[in-house]
Amino acid sequence: MALLLSLETSSQACSVALHNNGLLLASREIDTPRSAASQLAGMIREVINESQHKTNDLQGIVVASGPGSYTGLRIGVATAKGLCYALNIPLIAINTLQLLAYQGRDLLQNLEAKEQHNMLLCPMLDARRMEVYCMLLDDNLTEVEPTQAKIIDEHSFENHLEQKIIYFLGEGAEKCKNIISHSNARFVTEINPLATRLGELGHTKWSQSAFEDVVSFEPFYLKDFLIRKPNLV
Repeated sequence: MALLLSLETSSQACSVALHNNGLLLASREIDTPRSAASQLAGMIREVINESQHKTNDLQGIVVASGPGSYTGLRIGVATAKGLCYALNIPLIAINTLQLLAYQGRDLLQNLEAKEQHNMLLCPMLDARRMEVYCMLLDDNLTEVEPTQAKIIDEHSFENHLEQKIIYFLGEGAEKCKNIISHSNARFVTEINPLATRLGELGHTKWSQSAFEDVVSFEPFYLKDFLIRKPNLV
């Protein structure tokens, strides 16, 4: 048995899921922005109770490692590491953008075969102004361009768009719709990273014993957190 608890706090929403051998047992999701700090502990308790398991039954914690919300990532990873320490169980981390691409590929599985094999996936999370966190993957979820913070303009991804259709996925894609106007650009904005799917990827890593060092692991912030000074004038 691989009873894994999954925590997704890197986006505006917050979700928790419990899987046994990759099969979903229970989940909770809250769409309220910045809800992780106040709701995460209660959501964890609810999914464990619903599944009629106990916290001590957990065999691993899966966490979305970022990039994404600085505060959300800090809360999610701190909670995951605390559980791993307390229960002496392994930590499994999944890149949030890879999770979005995994979810997006499933949404696009009914495309005609010709288009499906001629596409790239570009999961996007909103950063500041016209900047997004993004990466580029092929239809096998193999990395084409690494995770990066990218300022979007009308020439973004131009070389790739000349060759293939790109599906821009997630909340970050919303603000790009009116800027990237190439005929090969497609936008699927109503998709958020979910703990229910995170657990599926986590189970694959569990099977491979691909665990993180709980002591040294840190969220993938990608950029330094900027504290804005109040205007005193």
